[in-house]
Amino acid sequence: MFAVHLLSFYFSKLQEDQIKKVDRYLYAMRLSDEQLVDISSRFRLEMEKGLSNESNSTAAVKMLPTHVYSTPDGSEKGEFLALDLGGSKFKVLQVKVSEDGKGKVQMESETFPIPDEILNGRGTELFEHVAESLKSFLEKHHINHTRKPLGFTFSFPCAQSKIDEGVLLSWSKNFKLRGVQGTNVVQSLRKAIRKVGNVDVDVLAMVNDTVGAMMTCGYDDQNCEVGVIIGTGTNACYMEELRHIDLVEGDEGRMCINTEWGAFGDDGALDDFITSFDREIDAASINPGKQLFEKMVSGLYMGELVRLILLKMAKRGLLFHGQISDALRTKGTFQTNHICLIEQYKGGLENTREILEDLGLNPSDDDCIAVQHVCTIVSFRSANLVAAALAAILTRIRENKKLKTLRTTVGVDGTVYRTHPQYPKRLHKVVRHLVSDCHVRFVLSESGSAKGAAMVTAVAQRLASQRKEIDDTLAAFALDSTQLQEVKKKMHVELERGLKKDSHPTASVKMLPTYVYRTPDGTERGKYLALDLGGTNFRVLVVKIRTGMRNSVRMYNKIYAIPLEIMQGTGEELFDHIVQCISDFLDYMGIKNTRLPLGFTFSFPCSQTGIDKGDLVCWTKGFKATDCEGYDIVDMLREAIKRRNEFDLDIVAIVNDTVGTMMTCAYEDPKCQIGLIAGTGSNVCYMEEMKNIEFVEGDEGQMCINTEWGGFGENDNIEDIRTRYDREVDEGSLNAGKQRFEKMTSGMYLGEIVRQILIDLTKRGLLFRGRITERLKTKGIFETKFLSQIESDRLALLQVRCILQHLGLDSTCDDSIIVKEVCGAVSRRAAQLCGAGMAAVVDKIRENRGLEHLEITVGVDGTLYKLHPHFSTILKDTVRELAPNCKVDFILSEDGSGKGAALITAVARQHHMAENEEEGSLKRTERIEWKREVESEEQKQEEEPEEGAGCQLCSASQACP
Repeated sequence: MFAVHLLSFYFSKLQEDQIKKVDRYLYAMRLSDEQLVDISSRFRLEMEKGLSNESNSTAAVKMLPTHVYSTPDGSEKGEFLALDLGGSKFKVLQVKVSEDGKGKVQMESETFPIPDEILNGRGTELFEHVAESLKSFLEKHHINHTRKPLGFTFSFPCAQSKIDEGVLLSWSKNFKLRGVQGTNVVQSLRKAIRKVGNVDVDVLAMVNDTVGAMMTCGYDDQNCEVGVIIGTGTNACYMEELRHIDLVEGDEGRMCINTEWGAFGDDGALDDFITSFDREIDAASINPGKQLFEKMVSGLYMGELVRLILLKMAKRGLLFHGQISDALRTKGTFQTNHICLIEQYKGGLENTREILEDLGLNPSDDDCIAVQHVCTIVSFRSANLVAAALAAILTRIRENKKLKTLRTTVGVDGTVYRTHPQYPKRLHKVVRHLVSDCHVRFVLSESGSAKGAAMVTAVAQRLASQRKEIDDTLAAFALDSTQLQEVKKKMHVELERGLKKDSHPTASVKMLPTYVYRTPDGTERGKYLALDLGGTNFRVLVVKIRTGMRNSVRMYNKIYAIPLEIMQGTGEELFDHIVQCISDFLDYMGIKNTRLPLGFTFSFPCSQTGIDKGDLVCWTKGFKATDCEGYDIVDMLREAIKRRNEFDLDIVAIVNDTVGTMMTCAYEDPKCQIGLIAGTGSNVCYMEEMKNIEFVEGDEGQMCINTEWGGFGENDNIEDIRTRYDREVDEGSLNAGKQRFEKMTSGMYLGEIVRQILIDLTKRGLLFRGRITERLKTKGIFETKFLSQIESDRLALLQVRCILQHLGLDSTCDDSIIVKEVCGAVSRRAAQLCGAGMAAVVDKIRENRGLEHLEITVGVDGTLYKLHPHFSTILKDTVRELAPNCKVDFILSEDGSGKGAALITAVARQHHMAENEEEGSLKRTERIEWKREVESEEQKQEEEPEEGAGCQLCSASQACP
């Protein structure tokens, strides 16, 4: 028993001594954690160089675009052919992807050798040999009945400008065929196929074997976004954000980048890690100075590296008692598969002895232990180097996605990874150690890169088919110049019809008189109360206007909510709620006993017979209060004030928010004679010649007309540009058949149009993997503000995905791109339609005045115009195109329609005073009293502090005391 222990101790001691001896000799190949982190950082820098347009030409790591924009999503289907060319043999496959959505793939394949005379000949001979073999495969399997799409795996560095094009940059893996470098290999293959004849295929895609491995694994695991090859050669690919790839146009979405990391170090980046053995390997290769990382890592060189180390150790007397066989001196006699045998868990030492004896050596036990450890150090260094570079890629993906922790899958292929007994375990362990913030799953590519080529072809075909369906869907929203001119023409006709006495009752654009006869001229003065009702919020304001100067308006306001039950309750409940809000505000400001003149901005269609008389035509924007339509809004407000019996107000004017906007902007710019609202609703007003308004008495001067253009189309004159999504939104609205133009252009409806499109695309399997969530089914869930956010140029697709996930939509990068396109199509059409309508208005004003050229300003308000990143630009461009004889400036109303209501009240009082003075009916004492009131108010304003904190022009939700 003692003898057994003694023998065991002796063998362990012997093994330890041999390992230490090898460790000392190969210390430069043993890499510490710090060195691996350093190498990883260096590779990150090389990746960035390769992605940059400025440094790509000199970068060692070329980061080649593959024009593969998506990984498989499981919906691919059909029959595909694949060619896999990357070594001394090539493979032809037929791949059938099932249509049942269960990811079933059937494959038939055949491997064909490449004779040495072809490998050492011209490229044309190689491609003709491949075409002949392809023809043989098709005939053997009776495939050549219908034209088949084909994917081509070509495992050499190529520059691609399209998915079906690849120019060979350089050969690797001992390939050296003449006349191929610098040429398009896909074109060469197609030419050879045509020459052979009777091969009916369509070469749709060319991919690298690394991309093929990623796509193969990606079909089974849709989290796979990295591919790695560790075999005869080595390489990696991954899905990069397009915005970081300077070499291709576009910044939305992702593209697979073929790193060609085998060249890492060619520029000296790894010089301090390259050993004398590596330099000897490089010098003896067919491409000295090139692919240095690959020569330290891959199966083509690993065996030769071990042979050189053993030879040098033997020469120093550290192995085989200094004896050297001819076989050990001969290049290529020690293969990488020998390393795999030597490092087996069981039988490794026996395999070592047998391999060494085959090389003509007579190894001792300690020689076998030492050789086994040499193999371990060489293969472990390979795994470490691959892990360091892969860690850099994983970190980049995590940072691209702005994640604290990344969960992803790496698809791996290659003979070293497949056959080496310990390589995968070592690689996985080091990667997870280097990137602890990345949870990485490694998946072996079971079917090789050829299946990946077929999957790339399937994905390309799927994307092309989806692209066509999406383009066809969104084509209905793309309005050309002819269509926009037709909209302008029809709008012009409706404007005229709305002004004519005989056609006014049936006109879709109602052209309502406002009894506002002029815009402000700067002489307005006084203190006014203003109300602003146009949505779910109600605002009460005190507005103080100083005399003799513009830009001298001070406002104090408070905002109140209008609950849904009030919006859709009775008219009495609505106006009682409004008066309660007014009462609260007057208390807050301490002016309940002051009878102020009041202007009421009421942003709904009203038929007015005077500045202070307006019958509600119809509710819009979700309001549905009963017993209001057809009744005078001012009377209803007066009745509610009487019911409360707490205060009295002098209601001077009721105005539309559009008119208020025009008046606000006209106070700043005298050329402003048009108002535009592009927000929750959509409307325009403008100053029309009195002589053209047939249903109002008087021919002199002008009056502001509230067009209520939201009703444009109610007589079916724009049915040719309405889509089925517009009709679905209309049918689901509170006022079906009404406000058709508004439902195509306003913020209240654009999000709902987008939602209807998304539901349709999802039902057709074009979005969200065909899964319609309950939230997506919810009306109103996709608010128009999301369009503004999603279409922001500053917003990366990752943030778009966050918005969609907030809505309960689990989107891919491809989904995010499509959603952004849908939002863009809907909002662009809205802006173009508003632009076409505005072109009709400005041209009408120009014609009214008999001018060849008109210069005019439009005052604008509304969240869509203010917040959407492109709406205002598209609207202006459309007006410029459709109304070339008009120079139209747009200014934003900073203070809203509440200030406009006060200005209208001031203008109306001045107009009323002037009329009475002309008639001689105003008593002198009344004139003096009114003048004193104004002067007293002005004196108070002068005594008050200038605008500062708490009393500046204010849009806060609280009044400034």
